[in-house]
Amino acid sequence: MDEKPQSSGKLLPENAYRKLQPGEVYRPIVPAEDRRAEVTRWSIGMGLLMVVIFTAACVYMALRAGNAIEASIPIAILAIFFGRARSPASTILENVMVQSVGQAAGVVAAGASFVIPAIYINDKVGAAQTGLLHAAWWQIALACFIGGVLGTVLIIPIRRYFVKDQHGELPFPEATAINEILVTGESQGTGAGKILLIAFALGALFDFSVEALSLWNANLTSAALPFGMGEALSGVRLELQISALASLFGLGYIIGLKYSAIIAAGSVLSCLVLVPLVYLIGRDAGPLSYAGGSWPIGDMSATGIFKNLVKPMGIGAIAVSGLIGILRMGKIVAGSVSLGFKGFSKKAQAAAAPERTQHDLSPRTVVLIELGSMLAMGALFVVVALLSSPGPGEEPYSVGQCLLFGVVGMLAGFLLSFLFTPVAAQAIAIVGTNPVSGMTLITIVLAIGAMLMVGLRGTAGMVIALIIGTAVCTALSTSGALITDFKIGYWIGSTPRNQQRYKFLGMAVAALVVAFVIPLMDSSYHFAVPNPAGPGWIPNDNVLPAPQANMLAAVSRGMMNDPANQPWLLYGLGGIIAILLFLSSVPMLAFALGMYLPLGINLALLAGAFCGWLVARTGKTPEERKRREEQGPLIASGLMAGAAIFGILTALLRLPALGAPVQYISLGKDYKVEAVVDGRALCGVSSCDRLPADWTERCPELFPLDSPLGRLRETHPDLCGPRQSLPDEVRERCNPNLREIVQTEDERCRTFFVCSRVEDGKVVESRDVRKDELDATCPPGWKREPKLAHPWYEGGVGQGLGLLFYLLLGILCFWLARLGSRWSRAATSPGGKEKNSGN
Repeated sequence: MDEKPQSSGKLLPENAYRKLQPGEVYRPIVPAEDRRAEVTRWSIGMGLLMVVIFTAACVYMALRAGNAIEASIPIAILAIFFGRARSPASTILENVMVQSVGQAAGVVAAGASFVIPAIYINDKVGAAQTGLLHAAWWQIALACFIGGVLGTVLIIPIRRYFVKDQHGELPFPEATAINEILVTGESQGTGAGKILLIAFALGALFDFSVEALSLWNANLTSAALPFGMGEALSGVRLELQISALASLFGLGYIIGLKYSAIIAAGSVLSCLVLVPLVYLIGRDAGPLSYAGGSWPIGDMSATGIFKNLVKPMGIGAIAVSGLIGILRMGKIVAGSVSLGFKGFSKKAQAAAAPERTQHDLSPRTVVLIELGSMLAMGALFVVVALLSSPGPGEEPYSVGQCLLFGVVGMLAGFLLSFLFTPVAAQAIAIVGTNPVSGMTLITIVLAIGAMLMVGLRGTAGMVIALIIGTAVCTALSTSGALITDFKIGYWIGSTPRNQQRYKFLGMAVAALVVAFVIPLMDSSYHFAVPNPAGPGWIPNDNVLPAPQANMLAAVSRGMMNDPANQPWLLYGLGGIIAILLFLSSVPMLAFALGMYLPLGINLALLAGAFCGWLVARTGKTPEERKRREEQGPLIASGLMAGAAIFGILTALLRLPALGAPVQYISLGKDYKVEAVVDGRALCGVSSCDRLPADWTERCPELFPLDSPLGRLRETHPDLCGPRQSLPDEVRERCNPNLREIVQTEDERCRTFFVCSRVEDGKVVESRDVRKDELDATCPPGWKREPKLAHPWYEGGVGQGLGLLFYLLLGILCFWLARLGSRWSRAATSPGGKEKNSGN
């Protein structure tokens, strides 16, 4: 393990990418007899560090924008960069191990962030609103880890077929890109690593300045336009928005102009065509009664119309797009399932090759791990059923019922993982994309069907079905990523058994990080908020859109709990749009995601993509333009990772349990604690004059005019502030048992009974004064703070600064591309090669 790397093996053999001739053998860069360092404390430690960083970043980006970071390429670059900085320098096999362990970040993050938030959403959204759906951190961690283990052991028996027997037959586009970085990047790794780290610092500083320091307002809207233009557009429910954040800018940069434009086109259809059209048609009509709600369209804002009447079309389009994607891969599905069975045959298991580069975990070990994973999955489902309630006021399930549910869930989860993991692997090998969304949707539907057949409905049924979906989704992500790892290792000369062993360790760490980040994001920002246009709760897609999770939440809720009050017609219209897109050869899923995501997010993606497109077309020579274009993945990955890590830090700073320390560093917003609600701190209440005068008339279901509640004094806090961290019990509608104690100007304490809801993204509370409390009930030194955001921050000054700094971000990205191109040219010049040839 401690031998120095040999001098040979910097370039791939000539037959690395082509089909082998009869009798021809591929010899990797590091031959089987070469025992250079591979598994070391450095390679495993650095891999686990990458797991922690990029798991957190992937979850954050998946929740904020519906797309996770592709972690493998930046991890490979950082492995080379830090490996060259140590003495002795790392070997290429150590770098492969860092990348292989670190890649667990993306696969576990995708499996969790696409499904787990659906549990939090269904806890509030829907007719039941039981508040009984809970996913403990250990349930999240176990579901992710079990799914990752299943995805690994199910792909091992068919590794040899995909990697060796099909050499040159399958293109492996993602593996090829990573392999080129690992092989040729050793001479250029320093410059690429520096660009990645500079972009990381830029993204971290930019988004932390916005979301924690509030130095400028990143929520750019047409409402701030001068000369009455903003009001005129709002009057017809037209509102342009852009979320000027580095994380979204970087995501658009790496997605590219084509797909960012398609995503933005979906958002334009939803927000700039359908929303004004719905308002134009329904503004003079009475309230629309549909899907268990009443919608006074004429009184609804553009945001209210989008969330309640247009966004469900996006959910339907996402679901149908995923299903069509699976149907289009019919041949791959059939062939992959056949491969899955062949991989477990005795003949296949007996064909173990003796050389180091073909050593897998033994068949006996693989089978034992599979059995252990199945039993662990079944035990998890039994415990979930025991801890869940069928519904409010209903008797808990018996032990026998819970055992039945556990067995059914275990069989469903394992069989679906067994059938779909080869599909995911072959899809990655052929086209470089993994149809996770479609297969997870099918998994949820089949799992719910199985649960219904054995009598499992309601709360426990939704939780178990979604946890099955989490495990299967993680297994699918893992199988696709692992077959990429295996191919890279085959080209370079790694030991498959080492990749398999330490992948388990990486997934365990990633599962723990996921189990920390998702509950943190819900505590700080909330996956669901009170509905601004009617009763109940809706997903908080302004901050945490999580489109895949919302789709799965709607499907599971509709099938398990409340089928009569779901917007099936709107889902169907979205599905028709997806079919029309398919017939028109337009990428369906990208357009459907655009229909669901808010316009501000999608225009931010388009801005980043446009910047990348411009950068790639600057430069005096074609070679220079190509070098600048190659800096794009580095810059974008750095921006997203830095912004995501510091975004999670900001979420921690917003937690009420920690005293919301963000209040001490914010410039544009005031975060003053002015009240205590049932023993919890409450931050930042703004003045009353921003509340619409006709509020009580527009909300009779909360404030009936013949009730004292209809004549109460209201306040209007801003949902963008730490009010998103408002305790859940305060956000309940009109609970007379909740108290809020406020210190008034005369230093007395007054008790209020609270009702709350949201209007246009703003929390609106009504306080019913009942009695005075003793002064001692208020902490000493507390003062009333009437405003949440300074006028300059909310108005044109704050948004103007946001636009200015957003343009500056694009200029800095252009400068980074030029700098990286210069370093790359210097590294590949004859002098540069000699200088970097010491490894």
